[in-house]
Amino acid sequence: MNYTHEVEKMCIVKKGPNHGPAPIPEEGQWIKSKEIADISGLTHGVGWCAPQQGACKLTLNIKKGIVEEALVETLGCSGMTHSAAMAAEILPGKTLLECLNTDLVCDAINTAMRELFLQIVYGRTQSAFSEDGLSIGAGLEDLGKGLRSQIGTMYSTNVKGVRYLEMAEGYVTKIALDDEGEVIGYQFVKLGKMMEDIRHGMSANEAYEKNIGQYGRFDNAAKYIDPREE
Repeated sequence: MNYTHEVEKMCIVKKGPNHGPAPIPEEGQWIKSKEIADISGLTHGVGWCAPQQGACKLTLNIKKGIVEEALVETLGCSGMTHSAAMAAEILPGKTLLECLNTDLVCDAINTAMRELFLQIVYGRTQSAFSEDGLSIGAGLEDLGKGLRSQIGTMYSTNVKGVRYLEMAEGYVTKIALDDEGEVIGYQFVKLGKMMEDIRHGMSANEAYEKNIGQYGRFDNAAKYIDPREE
């Protein structure tokens, strides 16, 4: 190690007490993290690209500094889906620091990785106070039945009003309006569950009918509209 002349001629002043880093909560324990291998936890990060045309939600389950599970969800940009496919292959098996310094193909995914890194190294994780943390596979619980991301898509104009296109429950097929034209409910199809039933041998029509649901005062509507056509 090289020192400048000014430092070389200085006298030594003894260092006082060194208590180390402040402990952070990790999987039910208080950990003084000094190395990447000291970091464990499951948490999420959300990122966006420079033009802000797309966003990514990234979920990582980290055990002793190594990514053991990754869930990459993207919205709003078709190119991000392909980037997510690559990132999902890249992330598992790497250390948390490697992931931070690896190009995850898409700016939104890279930004999500940065935000997630900050949360997890400060102990702000979902599993901070869970003894032994969350099992590998816990990330899938965010997706629910049918393993499909929860998506909300709404569109509206000043002249024509609102259209519900997709809710957490599923793909909206009809909007229910009262006699004044206000939304009072909607009908939806649980796409993830429907596809699961089809994969298990049910006919497409039967699976479709089985997975139709409704919300609000749908049965009391004065009028029903197709949000994509009317």
